[in-house]
Amino acid sequence: MNPLRFLFLLFVLVPLVEIAILIQAGGVIGVGWTVFCVVLTAAAGALLVRAQGLSTLLRANRNMRSGVAPAVEMLEGACLLVAGALLLTPGFVTDAAGFLLLTPALRRWAIRRFIARGIPGAPPHSARPPLEGDFRRMDDD
Repeated sequence: MNPLRFLFLLFVLVPLVEIAILIQAGGVIGVGWTVFCVVLTAAAGALLVRAQGLSTLLRANRNMRSGVAPAVEMLEGACLLVAGALLLTPGFVTDAAGFLLLTPALRRWAIRRFIARGIPGAPPHSARPPLEGDFRRMDDD
């Protein structure tokens, strides 16, 4: 599917679905409770995103100090950013998607799948030419 068409559908359909569900919820539990639930999920989500973001940042720092590239942690940070945006968007569907991204096992599974698929348009790993050159560590001097 064309990415622009996908984004258009996303920006049109998601708000329509959210509005329909919020209207239904307001009719069942009342407007006050619906607003309370939306605000509560946003606040809880913000706290969880903050805690998991700090944890991810500490793991990234630990990896960098040990000389390991924090690639997975960077992708986790991106997932947490999306989760935060989804949780701050009013609605129950976006909150559900945001909370799913806050589940560490599910988030890491999605990241592994993303890495396994590779970067779109990039040559396969075996087709990439090796990099040649000289280097020296600056901290050895």
